[in-house]
Amino acid sequence: MKDDLSSIYATLHAIYSKHRRMHRENPDSKQMCCMWSTDDPPDIIEGTDPICDIEDALDIQISDDEALELYDMYLDQAARRILEIRKKKC
Repeated sequence: MKDDLSSIYATLHAIYSKHRRMHRENPDSKQMCCMWSTDDPPDIIEGTDPICDIEDALDIQISDDEALELYDMYLDQAARRILEIRKKKC
């Protein structure tokens, strides 16, 4: 199981890169919100493809509140928050 911050960041960055490319209007700012359209953001973050990919890759469940928190973070902040989520739920 991947628990260290650098491996979580690497996994998160790969997911970010995959989803950000789908939205050409988004800059490569390392902000989590760029995984979704910034021109037409989703009403609900939980259950979207980027969140599902994060949950599957890191073997966690992300609540609606946690998804909203992650949406507003930079990748490095999100990696630290995901590490906290994993520790809390173990």
